[in-house]
Amino acid sequence: MMTEAAGRRVHVIQGEFKVVSDPDIVLSTILGSCVAACMRDPVAGVGGMNHFLLPGSAASVAEGGDATRYGVHLMELLINGLLKQGARRDRLEAKIFGGARTIARFSNVGEQNAAFARQFLMDEGIRIVGESTGGEHGRKLEYWPVIGRARQYALTGVEAQRAIQLDQRPAPAPKPAESSIEFF
Repeated sequence: MMTEAAGRRVHVIQGEFKVVSDPDIVLSTILGSCVAACMRDPVAGVGGMNHFLLPGSAASVAEGGDATRYGVHLMELLINGLLKQGARRDRLEAKIFGGARTIARFSNVGEQNAAFARQFLMDEGIRIVGESTGGEHGRKLEYWPVIGRARQYALTGVEAQRAIQLDQRPAPAPKPAESSIEFF
């Protein structure tokens, strides 16, 4: 196994998930009010991370929301990705991070994200073995998915502002509906 410093970093951005079985890969992300769920199967030697913006539900996605923004979608993708790589549901373990209240005057979506992740994992029967959620500052997260080690750094000052900006990126504009009218 390579040392931490020699590991290859793969960044997981908002709306993404990654699943790996290479012990030399470190998954990383930056979180403000967003939440990242890190899951692994210690026997199969496979793990992964997701990064979601909103807790969401199947109804949110069905009503035309961008599915990649919602926890329900990304949690399911992560679990299915792990199972496809040989993980077994009964051996999965999870750690959750993020969910900060980065701007006091806004609703606490970070707390809602963390509560969603906890409830989702409980409903799916996936054991939570670690958690660092809430607070007022963003986090930089590193996760070694094969061994299950996680390390975080509190973000303050300029770093925190970057995390807030990443968390609050506007959603892409919806594509216009096709029309049978042709303009010249």
